[in-house]
Amino acid sequence: MQKEYNKLVRDRIPEMIEANGATCQVTAMDEAEYQQTLHTKLVEEALEVAAAKQRGELIKELADLQEVVSALQALYQIDPAEVQAVQEQRRNERGAFERRLRLISVQIPDESYTN
Repeated sequence: MQKEYNKLVRDRIPEMIEANGATCQVTAMDEAEYQQTLHTKLVEEALEVAAAKQRGELIKELADLQEVVSALQALYQIDPAEVQAVQEQRRNERGAFERRLRLISVQIPDESYTN
């Protein structure tokens, strides 16, 4: 039986598959394909984080999400310290999520409405 995946996998997955007695076909992606696939993987992992029900599962999914974020940072040559600095700046400007606020609505006065 052959099962099709056609998706980005971690580097050691093929050898783990073969260690279990199966064979697999893999190919290396060019930069454009890798970039697009990482973006798709980011969404996939974010959905898995959102679906996690237990703390241990959440930790595992957050680790997987962080792995994709790290790969994107490497691909775009972004220093993690740069991201952290912008995160801190945005936190200082806009706040964090500590107060658990839900914005329900905004009433905009007619005179301040711009089109």
